[in-house]
Amino acid sequence: MQVIAGRYELHRRIGAGGMGAVWLAFDRKVDDWVAVKLLAQRESAGLLRFVREQSLRIEHPHVVAPRGWAADDDQVALSMDLVRGGSLATLVGDHGPLPEPYVAVIVDQLLDALAAVHSHGVIHRDVTPHNVLLEPTGERRPFARLSDFGVAALLDGPRLTEHGAAVGTVGYAAPEQLARTDPDPRSDLYGLGILGRHLLTALPPDHLDGASDGPLWDVLCALSDNDIHRRPVSAVAARAFVAPHLPSGMPWAHDPDAPCVFEHLTVPRELRPQTRVALPRPARPAPVSRKPAERDTPES
Repeated sequence: MQVIAGRYELHRRIGAGGMGAVWLAFDRKVDDWVAVKLLAQRESAGLLRFVREQSLRIEHPHVVAPRGWAADDDQVALSMDLVRGGSLATLVGDHGPLPEPYVAVIVDQLLDALAAVHSHGVIHRDVTPHNVLLEPTGERRPFARLSDFGVAALLDGPRLTEHGAAVGTVGYAAPEQLARTDPDPRSDLYGLGILGRHLLTALPPDHLDGASDGPLWDVLCALSDNDIHRRPVSAVAARAFVAPHLPSGMPWAHDPDAPCVFEHLTVPRELRPQTRVALPRPARPAPVSRKPAERDTPES
C-alpha cells in the first residue's frame, strides 16, 4: 500500500480521469474514504491544472469538487468525494436506453450543476457519460454528480491547457471547442445535449441524428445545436425548457426492466486501514472546586 504525504492511503485503482489514475484511498486527515487522482509532478502543465482544480471548491450537491490535496516527492494527490454508484457510461452499458422521465431528471440535475459551475466563472468543457457519477439510489430517482474538472477553463483567467489547443472528448466537444475559440458556458450545454440524447438511445454521438423524436428529444437537440447562438443562453434558461418534462414521481418503477443504480465501490473489510492517525483532542479543564465561598465576618 502506498501512502502519499503521510495522508492518503492508496488501496486500489478505480479509474482514470482527464489527468491521471483515480484511486480508492483513505484520507487519514479526515478519517474517511475518498477518491484520489494521482499525477506526477514532472508534468508541469498538469500540476498547474491540479492546483487550479483545488481552487474550484464549488459547493453543490450535484458537483464533485476537489476537497484536499497533498504532494510527496514526484507525485501530487487530489482528493474528491467517493461516489459509489458508477458513471452514466456504466449505467447505459448495463441497461441500454433509459426511460425519458429518468433522463429528464438527470439532465435537470446536471443543468443545475452547470448553473453553479458557470456562476463561479468556470467552464467544464468535458460533459460526458464517464464524467457524470451516480450515487447508488437503486430504482429510485437518480442522483447525478458532475465530476472531473481536469480540462476546465476560467472565463477570466489563465487557460489550464496549452493556448489554442482543442479540448474535450470527440463527439461531446462543441464545434467552437474544436475550433479552439475562447471558452463559453454554452459549450457545456452542447455536451449535455449530446449526453442526454445518448442516454435516450444508447447510441454513440455520431449516430444520433434522426435516432429518436419527442418533446424532450427536441429540447436536447436545441441544447446541442451546432450553432452556439441557437442554444439556450444559459443553464438556468435551459432548465426552464426541461421543467415540463420532469416526472412528479417515478413512472419507470413499474417497468420490469427499470434502471437500477447499485453500489459499485464497496470497501471490503480487508481494505479497511489497520491504523488511523488520531486527531488531537483538547485537554480537559481541571475540575472546579465546589467548596462554598467563605463569607466575610462583620466586624464587631
